[in-house]
Amino acid sequence: MKQITIGMFAHVDAGKTTFSEQLLYHTQSIRERGRVDHRDAYLDSHDLERARGITIFADQAVMSYKGATYYLIDTPGHVDFSPEMERAVQVMDAAVLIVSAVEGIQGHTETVWQLLHNHRIPTFFFINKTDRTGADAGKVIQDIRQHLTEDVAELAGNFENGEVGEALRESMAERDELLLESYMSGNEGNPFWLNALQSMIRNLQLFPCTSGSALQDVGIRNFLEQLHELTTESYDSDAAFGGRVYKIRHDASGVRLTFIKALSGTLKVREELTYLHNGEEMREKVTRLFLVNGSKLTPVEQATAGGLFAVAGITAAQAGQGLGTLKDKLVYEMVPTLKSKIGFDSTLNVKDVLKVFHLLTAEDPSLNVIWEEALKEIHIHVMGLIQLEVLEQIVKERFQISVTFGAPEILYKETIESAVTGYGHFEPLKHYAEVHLRLEPGERDSGITFINACHPHDLSIGNQNLIKTHLFERAHHGLLTGMPVTDLRITLLRGAGHNEHTHGGDFREATFRALRQGLEKAENMLLEPYYRFKIKVEMDHLGRLLSDLQRASGHFEPPLTSSTHAVVTGKVPVATFRSYSMELASFTHGRGSIQLLFGGYDRCHNADEIIARIGYRKDADPLYSSSSIFCAKGHGYIVPWDEAEAKMHLL
Repeated sequence: MKQITIGMFAHVDAGKTTFSEQLLYHTQSIRERGRVDHRDAYLDSHDLERARGITIFADQAVMSYKGATYYLIDTPGHVDFSPEMERAVQVMDAAVLIVSAVEGIQGHTETVWQLLHNHRIPTFFFINKTDRTGADAGKVIQDIRQHLTEDVAELAGNFENGEVGEALRESMAERDELLLESYMSGNEGNPFWLNALQSMIRNLQLFPCTSGSALQDVGIRNFLEQLHELTTESYDSDAAFGGRVYKIRHDASGVRLTFIKALSGTLKVREELTYLHNGEEMREKVTRLFLVNGSKLTPVEQATAGGLFAVAGITAAQAGQGLGTLKDKLVYEMVPTLKSKIGFDSTLNVKDVLKVFHLLTAEDPSLNVIWEEALKEIHIHVMGLIQLEVLEQIVKERFQISVTFGAPEILYKETIESAVTGYGHFEPLKHYAEVHLRLEPGERDSGITFINACHPHDLSIGNQNLIKTHLFERAHHGLLTGMPVTDLRITLLRGAGHNEHTHGGDFREATFRALRQGLEKAENMLLEPYYRFKIKVEMDHLGRLLSDLQRASGHFEPPLTSSTHAVVTGKVPVATFRSYSMELASFTHGRGSIQLLFGGYDRCHNADEIIARIGYRKDADPLYSSSSIFCAKGHGYIVPWDEAEAKMHLL
């Protein structure tokens, strides 16, 4: 049986949820069609979503059509919830991108398209709201060709009852030499062309496009038939089980539910699942297995390749984690660039508040909750103000705790510009560990990578793995601002322990001291997040735009101009540009368009100012010391970082 996962995407208010309701209605998955403005949409089942009229959570529904099963994932359309959208993308077989026939391509439309393109998801366009005044589907198709892809293919009149029409065959032939030969000879029949069309869609050579009105139920049935005819899958149910976690949730009683896409094989209740957690293999038994349809959980005995389901019994697997035959873990691109301090009543125990946010971080890893020991504060990473407003309500409703959030601040990071070797020694009485680490600048946005160059004769494999574990167990503070260190390539050179005197925690101390001592010796650099931008304005506003970009410390390519408009692309700090959308709308009277994508981290444009403002005291950080501890005459003594290297035992 064919099982296909379809993702629904759109800019806010393009009609995505209404479109999804129509698909569910026409497949008899729901009896009545809900509406966002009536607050009764099937997939917007959370009170927060209905109250705000936006999709916040990537919820799913199941629909059957002509013997096939389709799992529909309705993704958030607001940029603040982009990480939720990205986590869902990586388990999709195809996507439907809704574009308004009135507003056309908007900023988030391009963001979504880029995400789908990067993850190679076959995409169907549906131009919605053709019944509205000002609708122009033809112009939207032109804009798709200009701004998204030239390989969009109109299906209207070209694909009737599974027949590939002449115009569509010609469009296909233009993109493939073998198809061109078949087209010129005219010998091939419809089954050949249908299979070829399916293949081109699957391989991202063509992107089908139709139009209609979801609200008026125009074009929905045709789209459903096209989706059924043109989507394919090739999962192997006879192979060993392999799956991917894409979401974590907790039910009303606090039971952790792990949402999984089965990519091969079959999983049954009471079977064991294996996965890697912090470098170690975990084995846990599936205690319950559910088919998820909106807010309904239906117990089932097994799930097969291609299926989307939830299980209970898995305690530590995270979003992106491979299961069974898949041993990898996905890295997500849409990461927050802001952080916010959590405020709460002094009568609350900080451990209780931390517990709540650790649970929420399990559901949304991008929150990355952090306890700042020195400040006695809890911080989280966020995308924007709307996300904070929603979080405040979630915490109140789910956990009966009132919290507030400080104004979002830019999340800075630090790295090094030069290669150094860091030395750490920890030897108070009856303890012993020594670690030597080579620190080198890594590729930008590569995070921290680890290389092991230590010979087992010098240090046991177990202790080598322990050093690696400690390096990745938490974020490490930089010397300039105390912000996280990143883009660092760390090589374990040597290490030493003692059969009697090395105890738990000794290598942790030595490792952290080696890292910190290396940072003291290196040239340190402050990094800040950047946007990659694409801005379109009328020619009269180009001068103002370029002036604004220069003032914001942005870098841009020469503008692409036509007789009436200019398009400018480039890179600009988030700190100087996160409110520019409103400013652009104001001076262009709403006629300018802007697309902002996270562009990674780079050198901070005003590092001295930020360092002075934060006022971090590297010698007063209770979590880190660059000094080493040695032992003489039965007593431990501290050796400053700049004197420690000469005293190391392994030199």
